[in-house]
Amino acid sequence: MKRTVGLGLGVVLVASVALAHPHFNKTVTVTLPQGVEITITYNTTPANEAHAQTAKVGEFVTPRRPVLKLSAELKTDKATIPAGEYTIGAIKTAEKDWVLALYPGRIARNDTPDAAKAVRLESVFSADKGTAEHMLIDITPGSGKFEGKAVLTLHFGSLFLAGVLA
Repeated sequence: MKRTVGLGLGVVLVASVALAHPHFNKTVTVTLPQGVEITITYNTTPANEAHAQTAKVGEFVTPRRPVLKLSAELKTDKATIPAGEYTIGAIKTAEKDWVLALYPGRIARNDTPDAAKAVRLESVFSADKGTAEHMLIDITPGSGKFEGKAVLTLHFGSLFLAGVLA
């Protein structure tokens, strides 16, 4: 009997590990035409929009603190971003609007970052780009308003942000 219970418990533990929801550590590296290397590291956290909905206007929020590292300075029409490490996040600018932002350095888990210190990227927010069940971050060539520019994208649930890097 003990052997059967032990065997049953072992099967349950193995099954729970096999069926556990996986999270991946991801790294995206891009070299821009001007030679600047950008590396993003993040974890594919499930998209829980409840946190975004409860954020206050003006607050910097960052799901699982993804990091962007620049090998050299980048300049845009609206910002200069020095070389270094930044925490990727967003600042809620209105009840249904956000701007993509980079916070200098790495933010610790329970820190409350000062949004005034973040570099706000020229951004476009959309809630009609489909749903990303897990957070997706990338650097892509821009289109439309951002044609010809390097764009940082963050897709979290139905929330999609694109911000100009260069």
